[in-house]
Amino acid sequence: MSRSVTGGCRCGAVRYDLTPDRLPPVYCCHCRDCQTWSGSAFVEQAVVPANALSITKGAPTEQAFTTPIGVISRQFGCPACFSRLYTASPSRPGMLTLRAGTLDASDAVMPIAHIWTKRMQRWITLPDGVPAFAENAPADAFAAILSRAVRGEAT
Repeated sequence: MSRSVTGGCRCGAVRYDLTPDRLPPVYCCHCRDCQTWSGSAFVEQAVVPANALSITKGAPTEQAFTTPIGVISRQFGCPACFSRLYTASPSRPGMLTLRAGTLDASDAVMPIAHIWTKRMQRWITLPDGVPAFAENAPADAFAAILSRAVRGEAT
């Protein structure tokens, strides 16, 4: 039997289990939207299958957000402390974008890529060997990076 990866909001009102038995690959986005939404320099995210996430305590609140290009992004977070937990978007059917900072083991993740580095704060230094893209990574390059990470291969 595999163990699950756990996480939740800041106040503990909403908790989740994420399978499989290891932390998902995480990437960092340095775009202005992510800076504003997180209130920080960037956001760490993991793309995970929707059926891999199980809410074990509480119920996240959903808020729809329409992007500038008209895509409706569904944001899910804690109704008590307002921590954003994950996003569902029609651009990634069957997948969720999990906020990696909500993982209980968030200190154990190591980003596999950085996107929107042209908006990156000047004081941030990226590690050597980690792919970085000035804007969004090309879909095929990003898929290959994720695939290698899921298989446990170096980027």
